[in-house]
Amino acid sequence: MLAGPTDTTAVSAPGKVLLAGGYLVLDRAYTGLVFGLSARINIIAQAIKTSPGVQLNEIVVDSPQFLEAQWTYGYHLADQDGGIQVTQLRTGTALHANPFVETTLSYGLTYVSRLAGLSPSHTINSCRLTILADNDYYSQPNDSYSTSASSTGRFARFPTTLSGANKTGLGSSAALVTSLTAAILSHYLPTDLFDLSTDAGRETLHNLAQAAHCAAQGKVGSGFDVAAAVYGSCTYRRFSPSVLAGIPEPGKPGFGAALQAVIASKKGSNDNDAKNVAGWDTEIAKGSVALPAGMALRMCDVDCGSQTVSMVKKVLAWRASAPEASKTLWDTLQSCNEALATALCDSKTDDDTIPAVLRSIRQLVREMGTASGVPIEPESQTALLDAVSEVEGVYGGVVPGAGGFDAVSLLVKDDKETEARLEAFLEKWSKESGGRVRLLDVKGAMEGVRREDKGIYEGWLKPM
Repeated sequence: MLAGPTDTTAVSAPGKVLLAGGYLVLDRAYTGLVFGLSARINIIAQAIKTSPGVQLNEIVVDSPQFLEAQWTYGYHLADQDGGIQVTQLRTGTALHANPFVETTLSYGLTYVSRLAGLSPSHTINSCRLTILADNDYYSQPNDSYSTSASSTGRFARFPTTLSGANKTGLGSSAALVTSLTAAILSHYLPTDLFDLSTDAGRETLHNLAQAAHCAAQGKVGSGFDVAAAVYGSCTYRRFSPSVLAGIPEPGKPGFGAALQAVIASKKGSNDNDAKNVAGWDTEIAKGSVALPAGMALRMCDVDCGSQTVSMVKKVLAWRASAPEASKTLWDTLQSCNEALATALCDSKTDDDTIPAVLRSIRQLVREMGTASGVPIEPESQTALLDAVSEVEGVYGGVVPGAGGFDAVSLLVKDDKETEARLEAFLEKWSKESGGRVRLLDVKGAMEGVRREDKGIYEGWLKPM
């Protein structure tokens, strides 16, 4: 068996914001400028202690910040190399499915079983996985809700089910899948097979988390959010969808071998041909992203919401219908995005350069929105960004990622005076506009996934 009964493993992964490169990042010809965030999803893995001679094959997943947020799964090694098949067990009156958790367990435990060389007579120990999310992942729509959330410190107890919570768009699903995958691998595998602190370990984690996240979504996304969860802030070029095309569903014949081959594949490797898999062609550049000293990336929660999937479909339909015009616009936007990355990395950049580049990016994004009929930067967000950019200490901002009504990102001076002016402005703006905009505590951060000291979760973990 793997993992001793006293083992406890804690890891966390950050959320993300795609500051520049929304829509462009879907195409390998372009890149995205993605920042990790200080808000993190935390996973604590604990072995479940049983009586002597008693063996369980259960994984209990607990999200104690929310109501009715516990899932119990049985698992077994499927025939014909189908990997570890996970089945949700009924706990109470109804099943509340969580496809991101269930899929990640199937992928993670299958990979563990392959590396450990498990057979049906050698099983994986049961464990409890506790999920704790920093408060900024969820909107707090009224004063009483906000008070109840803030009174518990870093991890709020929200008076709602997980499905009823309002997300702020920080990339919770990617951070969850990444941290959950990292916890499973770190908990069950010895460091000679998986070490999160090494380049090889992070590459394995990235590939496995990408595969699990895409499967849970039911589609192959660009993957920038998983890359940020693993590596932190970076410039990202997506992988080709063909990389994941040959993986069967969990439990189907050959799933285990196919998954292991894809996770280990590398661009241009001869081993790929022998195993009939495409190599990972993701490009992740850590050194090309930075924030100047004294500058912070801040997020504002705008309590509305957007239908990202339908927006993406409309933009891609416009691009297909107007290939020349869209290419010209996207090429120009890519140049502006690269200019922003360069300006942020250059310690000698003057105070006028970044605001000018941000204005150029916003203008091009609005042109794309007009041409495609998609509210990427809606008029209400334009008015907000124009006004907030006039606040002393604010360099400017954008509607990040796919755009819409639910968030804005700002580059600001990192001092208390600017923060106070910004909060006062947003309070006044919310009252006058009839909407609700608040400055989140979260800031841009460079670090990706990491091990954590279990002591910081005291009071949240059940005794083993």
